[in-house]
Amino acid sequence: MINKNQEILAFIEEQKPNILKDWQELVELEGSTLEKPKVEKTISKFQSWLEAEGFTCKVIDVGEQTAGTLIGMLGEERAGKPILFSGHLDTVYPEGTFEKEFQIVDGKAFGPGVLDMKGGLIIALYVVKALRVLGYEETPIKFIVSGDEENGHQLSKGDDLFVEEAKNCLFGLNMETGRIDNKLCIGRKGVINALITVTGVGSHAGNDFESGRNAITEMAHKVLLLHDLTDLEAGTTVNPGVIAGGTVINATPASCTLKVDVRYKSLDAAEKVVNEIKNICKKTYVEGTSTEVKIIEALKSFETNDKVEKLLGFIQTIAAETNHDVPGSVYLGGGSDAAYVGIAGTPAICSIGVLGQWNHTQEEYAVVQSMFDRISLVTTVVLNQKTF
Repeated sequence: MINKNQEILAFIEEQKPNILKDWQELVELEGSTLEKPKVEKTISKFQSWLEAEGFTCKVIDVGEQTAGTLIGMLGEERAGKPILFSGHLDTVYPEGTFEKEFQIVDGKAFGPGVLDMKGGLIIALYVVKALRVLGYEETPIKFIVSGDEENGHQLSKGDDLFVEEAKNCLFGLNMETGRIDNKLCIGRKGVINALITVTGVGSHAGNDFESGRNAITEMAHKVLLLHDLTDLEAGTTVNPGVIAGGTVINATPASCTLKVDVRYKSLDAAEKVVNEIKNICKKTYVEGTSTEVKIIEALKSFETNDKVEKLLGFIQTIAAETNHDVPGSVYLGGGSDAAYVGIAGTPAICSIGVLGQWNHTQEEYAVVQSMFDRISLVTTVVLNQKTF
């Protein structure tokens, strides 16, 4: 095994001021998914950093309403399959959400996207820098950096591009939020949203009750059936989350809408539950009402398989033999772009970014030391890619 731990640690120690400076700069380039010009500015900055390391880069347009996807390649002429780093530079926070921007308090870094997931991309950038100092030229290095992950690419073709660009790589490291318990993600549930609309007939509840066709009553029949689609053993959950209907208490409601959150482990399970939702919506309980259902796919599932398990074992072995904390593994309920790396046929590990907690809240923080630890571990993983 190649063990250059001392050289890597010396590099990190020397670069700590620059690591923190770049992390701060990236965090303070704010921009939520639909703030397209702001996210484009962030992507442009990260592109300039990759190009300074010798990458050939391009930003591919994936939709009118969102920023594009950055593709970077280093050493395309090298033998072997590329090692892939992936992530996103949009956040859930509109500019100005935080009263204070990047700050470090008691070993924790705070700020919009500091954990999810700008910290992870800084790790990947400095892994590249470390590899360059160590003279690594064994395989190409590839980056896929999305500008619209946080809304699940719902307004773009970013997911299709991700699949295409992730093909034929040796393995992928999705630099998403590292868990505070140091566990690496080997699978994630996919996400589907269903928007169900029942249309009835409005009438006066006192003077003309019999003419009405109650949309809320019709939806009530469906809500319980939808809830019963949950299959915990299979990993499928169906949550009727938001319901709205009616205008005033003395009128029969002419419409009712329901938003349903669905989580699933496999594409087969997704197809099954979607068909069941559609079948429930086809049946009418209150004569004279009608129902429409719109299925919105957010992020597909990141499925665990033998290749993913092998990659996990490889990383755990490297960690054990180089005095790093050996990470465990976890299957998570929230989606990520690791799904599309897996669909492309490339084994992937997710959540190998900076460790922290409270994503998508103003309490979001990242553990600063974990930034340095992960740079060290991931650099050593790449150096030993021949043993994977």
